[in-house]
Amino acid sequence: MGFKVGDMVMLKVSPWKGIIRFGKWGKLSPRFIGPFKILEQIKDQAYCLDLPPELEGIHPTFHVCYLRKCLAGEENVIPIEDISIDPKKRMIDEPIKIVDRKQKKLRRKMIDLVLVKWKHTRGESLTWETESVMKEHYPHLFEEEVIPRTESS
Repeated sequence: MGFKVGDMVMLKVSPWKGIIRFGKWGKLSPRFIGPFKILEQIKDQAYCLDLPPELEGIHPTFHVCYLRKCLAGEENVIPIEDISIDPKKRMIDEPIKIVDRKQKKLRRKMIDLVLVKWKHTRGESLTWETESVMKEHYPHLFEEEVIPRTESS
């Protein structure tokens, strides 16, 4: 597969497993990030990419096997400036508020869960998270209002 200077490509992130994480780990982690513009072709199978300042610790030259042609239009692309990245190069999602609470009954114990509304660049999403983890990472969410618990099994 070949690319031309000026093409937009997606960059495969699996070679950085354990070094850089973008959001979730395992099978839910993103496989490609980008798009990035090709600045120059180095020999037959290496390309130099225009990486943003957030990825300054990464060398900009990549082998062709780590690149995929970007097929999405500009309207489907999330600008890298809109993504919050911490110093360890992990993407940061910000919780907006707690929408609901419930207790889940397991065989021998009860787990407190909270429904969290997250702020993403493509809109908002809701996920059930354990209350203890959310209190540890985001204590300011629990200072606001008290939401009644609902039972579930």
